[in-house]
Amino acid sequence: MDSLYSKSHIREALDADVTSPEEDMQWLAGASAEVTSQVRASITARRVPAAVLVPLVERDTGLTVLLTQRAATLKDHAGQISFPGGRIEPEDQDAWHAALREAYEEIGLLPDFVEFAGYLPDHWVITGFLVTPVVGFVNPQYQLRIAREEVHDVFEVPLDFILDAANHKPRRRQLGELTIDVHDIPYGDRNIWGATAGMLMTLRRMLQSRP
Repeated sequence: MDSLYSKSHIREALDADVTSPEEDMQWLAGASAEVTSQVRASITARRVPAAVLVPLVERDTGLTVLLTQRAATLKDHAGQISFPGGRIEPEDQDAWHAALREAYEEIGLLPDFVEFAGYLPDHWVITGFLVTPVVGFVNPQYQLRIAREEVHDVFEVPLDFILDAANHKPRRRQLGELTIDVHDIPYGDRNIWGATAGMLMTLRRMLQSRP
């Protein structure tokens, strides 16, 4: 597999367990402590636990990231590019199993086709969710059954494209009276932004921080 990072490197760079509350602002890496504190204060105190699967498909040409485009009729994040995922329910054993369940419900990805790789730091979403991103390696022989009421489309983006800084578009975003610097990742006629782009940028930082 001709890819910038190997499976073993990715596993070693990720967290083996979910992060502590003190680490849930790493998506703002590079921002000052003052800005991070202001962002934390500006986000609603409601913290609904959720989990998403960050699926890395093991193609012969290299790893790709499997992404979804949410249905336009959804209440939250309609039409946005996202990872499969949702609320962690009481019956879920942990964030990993919640992410697998949601991926199966949304796009029909069978858990047997997904191999656990590790966790990214928890990610705040402005709508009140505290999201645990779980990275998994996906067998390229997967077959999907898309729940059209939730997902409009599914597509793959090469991981190397996502990790290349030349493909990151800086943007300033307003959180109330606070302005923060973020990045979008345009890909063809799609634009990866918001929480999804933030998680991918966190993945990039974690991979690059480990030689």
